[in-house]
Amino acid sequence: MNWTGKKVLVTGAGGFIGSHLAEALVGAGARVTAMIRYSGRADWGNLEHLPADRKAALQVISGNVEDPHFMIRAAEGQEVIFHLAALITIPFSYVAPTSYVRTNVEGTLNVLEAARIHKTPRVVHTSTSETYGTAQYTPIDEKHPMVGQSPYSASKVGADKIVESYWRSFQVPVATLRPFNTYGPRQSARAVIPTVIAQALTRKELRLGELRPIRDLTFVGDTVAAFLGIAGCDAALGETVNAGAGKGIPVGDLAKLILSLMNRDVPIVSDAQRVRPETSEVFELVCDNRKAAALMGWSPTTSLRDGLREAIAFVEGHLDLFKPEIYGR
Repeated sequence: MNWTGKKVLVTGAGGFIGSHLAEALVGAGARVTAMIRYSGRADWGNLEHLPADRKAALQVISGNVEDPHFMIRAAEGQEVIFHLAALITIPFSYVAPTSYVRTNVEGTLNVLEAARIHKTPRVVHTSTSETYGTAQYTPIDEKHPMVGQSPYSASKVGADKIVESYWRSFQVPVATLRPFNTYGPRQSARAVIPTVIAQALTRKELRLGELRPIRDLTFVGDTVAAFLGIAGCDAALGETVNAGAGKGIPVGDLAKLILSLMNRDVPIVSDAQRVRPETSEVFELVCDNRKAAALMGWSPTTSLRDGLREAIAFVEGHLDLFKPEIYGR
């Protein structure tokens, strides 16, 4: 797709992936409206890390996808909507599940309805590999059953089904990208990789939860390329497309790899408060990415070691953003 001059709305633009996507779109010449969640602070979240010229090119608006009237106004005149706004931390979904339904399900409904009203030419919805639950077979393709093993994953299953209904019922031109575990600069400490890095820099031991789960890790730049690719792919309309590396690594081995890249030797200690309820833990996620390759010619290009080096450099340079001594849900 030629992004030059194209009017694009990114919900969740202040988040980890959203900020990278907004930055890439500006670099490609798009006219980007970056929607961030309203707060009383003059804080643009991860957009603050963008170079000054990229930040200046953004139109930043503060709002909430849970407000249908706001979304109708925000979507007016947009040619593409990337919907990334969501509550994403799994542990907090055990504490405040209603919030996840309101933001992830109702918020997605509001985005879709706004797009339907304005006849937006293209919508890209963000799913998650967590909707698959523990793998019933690997690698996981898009036909794998969806299982709500946490309130978070259940809310994303609901959102995905609302998207499907708007495609089937109203022909809203929407495609769903289902990223596996994205990592890289700007990721918060609620995720395992920045948690390991921040603790390794400041503590004499790593306190982690379950070490056995296998995760498929994709560098954020590759995930952004998948977003851009699916937006320009007519064959992806009405479809769900996985975006993952196709390789799995156990969390314990991942932690050891990070420590080796940092030249740190500290013990790994199990922390019970970081362990999910037994039947809620997702033990294996490995992506079958052949559909992404076939439809839009996408495959990841950044090696795990190279991507981890970039993540390490970011945490080292922004350690003030992390609280390694606190378990943040």
